[in-house]
Amino acid sequence: PVLDTEDAWLSVEGPVSIVELALEQKRIHYPLVEHQFVLCTILYAIMRLSLKAVKPLSLFDSKGKNAFFKDLTSIQLLPNGDMDPNLLSIRQQFLLKVVSAAVQTLCSSQKDREVSEEEYFPFEKGKNWPTLAADLAQYLQISEDLVRRHYVCELYSYGMDHLGEE
Repeated sequence: PVLDTEDAWLSVEGPVSIVELALEQKRIHYPLVEHQFVLCTILYAIMRLSLKAVKPLSLFDSKGKNAFFKDLTSIQLLPNGDMDPNLLSIRQQFLLKVVSAAVQTLCSSQKDREVSEEEYFPFEKGKNWPTLAADLAQYLQISEDLVRRHYVCELYSYGMDHLGEE
């Protein structure tokens, strides 16, 4: 972009303006940022839902693992459409664990009735973990329908038929 400045501002001395600093920055490679976001979401789900025996980096292939340690402005080779079936199976198991843990947490807080969902997750008002898992399924190349079906089955198994019907 071209920045037009008035003649009076040309003689001003001092630090460089924030606009000029921003324009000098290298552009980021958005798919790499999105890849980092997926990892952060996975780590947050593991932490928040207290998932055990999950190795977050095992959900990514070698290209995906290498991309985590690169500068966000560099253009990296990211995983393409062809995935190892074993890796897809691990990803699917992880997403199903997230849904199961979310439903279990929701049901245990509902049974107590003293604690609402907002009080149990105070910083996550409106955060729907099963929906987040379905959104994450797109990035991890897993069928969203599979995650949603598992969610409905979990709701029915915990006796929350009214939510399962919805």
